[in-house]
Amino acid sequence: MSMNGELLRVTPGELARALEDPEWAWDFAAHVQEQENEETTTPAEARHFTTHQTWHLMDFLLKRLAFPVDIMYGEEPIPEADGWGYEPPRYLTNERVRLAAERLGRMTYDELIRGVDHAELAAAEVYPQIWDSPSSLEWAGDVFPALTEFFRSAASADHAIVIWLE
Repeated sequence: MSMNGELLRVTPGELARALEDPEWAWDFAAHVQEQENEETTTPAEARHFTTHQTWHLMDFLLKRLAFPVDIMYGEEPIPEADGWGYEPPRYLTNERVRLAAERLGRMTYDELIRGVDHAELAAAEVYPQIWDSPSSLEWAGDVFPALTEFFRSAASADHAIVIWLE
């Protein structure tokens, strides 16, 4: 079984409700995921985005560059939210989403991985353990532009983002 990073765009009203009623938030997230699994949506249109197994690599790479927002784990906990996966969900406010979108929009995946050695990822035990060759860094190259588009769209709509590992 693999661990996947999950992100859900929410309006300020939906975030307020999620903070008051985490069970509603879980049901809402499941509904959005189910609905979007049945449809084809672009990252700009989607309310839900999965980084699949790239979440730990992205976190490692962004922290290495002192990225100002924790976009892979979230920054604020949703109180009393249990059973969402490996850890309780956290969220980013709409202001933090805007900052993240602005900063993500200024970088490319090639810039993100510049100077990183695959052996460094293996030594840091970055999940999943696939860092046996230099080309393994290319593995997440398609996810980064889609993640950037998802954040850009969330920021444009003044949305917050709920984040969890499933």
